[in-house]
Amino acid sequence: MITWFIIGVTALVSYMAFQNAGLMDKLQFNAAKIVQGKEYYRLITHAFIHANWSHLIVNMLVLYFFGPYIESYLAYYFGNKANAYFLLLYFGGILASNIWALIKHKNNYYYNAVGASGAVSAVLFAFIFFDPLQKILFFFVVPVPGILFALVYLAYSYQMSKRGDDHIAHDAHFLGALFGFLFPILLKPNLFDQFIDKLFAFL
Repeated sequence: MITWFIIGVTALVSYMAFQNAGLMDKLQFNAAKIVQGKEYYRLITHAFIHANWSHLIVNMLVLYFFGPYIESYLAYYFGNKANAYFLLLYFGGILASNIWALIKHKNNYYYNAVGASGAVSAVLFAFIFFDPLQKILFFFVVPVPGILFALVYLAYSYQMSKRGDDHIAHDAHFLGALFGFLFPILLKPNLFDQFIDKLFAFL
């Protein structure tokens, strides 16, 4: 199962980075070093390290809960291409989530970011696309329909990104989520009709 493989690799690399500040510095997202220093690997590697244990655990829990469902949906619609498409979703979420930060901070050597939040948001929102009325636990406590969770999540991420005063990359959450929602449509456009049908089944 690809979800478990990603969780395992991420946990291992994050643990190594917790023990080695030099590794953390080497792998984290830094737009200036990517653009000017041509350290392009940072576009991907930052998603496999995390700021602390709580950051790691929350991201991996979300991936653990929703990743297997996405694997199943992709297998149903795309057969033996499912694994490749899951990886494309995950790594595409990593790249898409940092487009704005790459542009905004290309000359700022002091801006750093770590974590798989963009990729995990992509997986979560792909799930919401496939099953928009499925209940999701808001703050891991309050069950709400996925589509309502999505709207609140996007609005919150957008507003917090504009404020930019809490050292969290809300723009990455927003862009990763948007990519995850659009990804199935890019693969198979008529899936959007199914999304609409499921959405209006609620009414």
